[in-house]
Amino acid sequence: MKTDLPYLRTYPESLQDQARQLLGEGRLGPVLLRKYPQPHAVRSDKALYDYAAELKARHLRNAGTVNKVVFDSKIHVVRHALGLHTSVSRVQGNRLAAKHEIRVAAMFKQVPDEFLRMIVVHELAHLREKDHDKAFYKLCEHMEPQYHQYEFDVRLYLTYLEHAGERLWAPE
Repeated sequence: MKTDLPYLRTYPESLQDQARQLLGEGRLGPVLLRKYPQPHAVRSDKALYDYAAELKARHLRNAGTVNKVVFDSKIHVVRHALGLHTSVSRVQGNRLAAKHEIRVAAMFKQVPDEFLRMIVVHELAHLREKDHDKAFYKLCEHMEPQYHQYEFDVRLYLTYLEHAGERLWAPE
């Protein structure tokens, strides 16, 4: 019987088989650590806001303002959410104002920069594109050319976490 890999279901069976083999041999964690040896240095909500604001300024100058960016311990990856983008519209005088918030699952405080960047880029892309369609992923790739590789590697890490039950980049 094959091990179910929920985070990798949309990928070709050949990639799933490779992940199963690495898991079975206990090599998935070491492979990820070799590829991404260091966790990022973003430790506070303020630093995360600055991190997201810098990416937005570089790639999405004309998109809406992001009012808040925080690590959120209430986001559960098991519900397949790594981060959330919310937009609340309010009437202010005679105009409509939108407040945008980005929340990143707190477990991503201790991951490589590439993983954090993939999640922040994904949530920033929602400022322009609401749906996960071709235009959305094209924008993600514009902001981070390695977007799809990093997304796959994040999914490998989530698979590792689910099976091994331990983080690779331990909290400080």
